[in-house]
Amino acid sequence: MVLDFWASWCPPCRVFGPIFEAAVERHSDVTFGKVNTEEQVELASAVAVRAIPTVMAFKNGVLVFSQPGLLPKSALDKLVEKLRALDVEAVASNRLPIRRQHSDGRADAGPTVEESGPSPRGRAASGRR
Repeated sequence: MVLDFWASWCPPCRVFGPIFEAAVERHSDVTFGKVNTEEQVELASAVAVRAIPTVMAFKNGVLVFSQPGLLPKSALDKLVEKLRALDVEAVASNRLPIRRQHSDGRADAGPTVEESGPSPRGRAASGRR
């Protein structure tokens, strides 16, 4: 599952929205969701969203990617490809080096999160449409 944490007042969120929605159409085997941080304050707090937009991805209930900022189409597509191939058991047992990848190509050192995977069917899920 790939989630977009956003707010209506956020200009970068409004730019990223159509990029995210287009990915929903291109990757029908992945579940996508949009979380309005103004309406879902507790959820955003529970997953430590500190800036918006933030993209997070989960595979088998495990958070495997989290990155604040606007992702370009190519980066979002690359994320989805990596999610499909990800061995979440290897991540859970710390056998894979996971890092946060920034849109400018930098990567944080250490065991942060990077990838996630497919769900049974692709759909956009949202508390509000």
